[in-house]
Amino acid sequence: MELFRSANIDWLGKKWYFLGFSLIFSVAGLISIFFWHGIPTGVDFKGGTAITVQFDSAPHEDDIRGALAAAHVKDPTIQRISDVGGGALGNKVIISLPMSTAQDTAHDEGRSAVENALTAGYHDSGFTVQQVDIVGPTAGKQLTHEAELATLYSLLGMLIYLWFRFELIYGVAAVVAVFHDTLITIGFFSLTNQEITLTVVAAILTLVGYSMNDTIVVFDRIRENLALNRRDKLADLVNRSINQTLSRTVIASGLTFLTVLCLFVFGGEVLRGFSFALVVGILIGTYSSIAVAAPMLVAYQDWRAKKAPVGKRVALPAAKVVRR
Repeated sequence: MELFRSANIDWLGKKWYFLGFSLIFSVAGLISIFFWHGIPTGVDFKGGTAITVQFDSAPHEDDIRGALAAAHVKDPTIQRISDVGGGALGNKVIISLPMSTAQDTAHDEGRSAVENALTAGYHDSGFTVQQVDIVGPTAGKQLTHEAELATLYSLLGMLIYLWFRFELIYGVAAVVAVFHDTLITIGFFSLTNQEITLTVVAAILTLVGYSMNDTIVVFDRIRENLALNRRDKLADLVNRSINQTLSRTVIASGLTFLTVLCLFVFGGEVLRGFSFALVVGILIGTYSSIAVAAPMLVAYQDWRAKKAPVGKRVALPAAKVVRR
């Protein structure tokens, strides 16, 4: 199936618009990270206590928050859990207390603080504490460190693979594009003040692979066209390669996007962070394979041409031509 049989879009001619778009969202995310919300992290990373409470009837979050505030339980995060098999919110709530809260210094104290607050100040229905999970500051720091290492090692591994599979510049361009995707995705979490949890890190690592795969498809077509059209201008050849893979990109990314969009809309609060990362990341990852990685190849080649001695031709490596 091919949606765009004769696409002839001048992608490289729009590179400055793409650069402006990327700069706006990257800078906005960085400003939010460093001067506004920071990087909001969940209990998994900053430490604290997560208490799962089952109510007899659908709870009112504002009433729960008011009861906790009256009992001087500081900075709680209240998360409703959807009913299994449906999108409607159920009667179960996860109340997360950050490590800075005095009551979460111990397992029993955290549970008692929430139970006492709800007993004294919440009268809409009865409740039962089902589960209490505690993450200490040491474990939170370790998880943060391991999440950073996982992202770094994945980028490094892909750089090395592309270095051997293509050439170093291909790997650098792909890793820069993926770093761009990760930065903008985390920036969106900061701008919207949504917590980053372990499941969000898993989504980001998934997006690293997804974006890299899209980029490799475009790069492979560029190498094939280089072998067949050595005399063409690189910018024209890159435009042609992107247009030739456009149907595949739109179909694959479009169907994936529809899937994660349904997950975001109907998946409930528990999957909200995970699905939000996928929705943003797939859009940005598809965009970057066209608007970030490919223009970097052309910019690098133009730079090499200017530095080369007069009369010497420099070219990107091409794929081997298969003769039939």
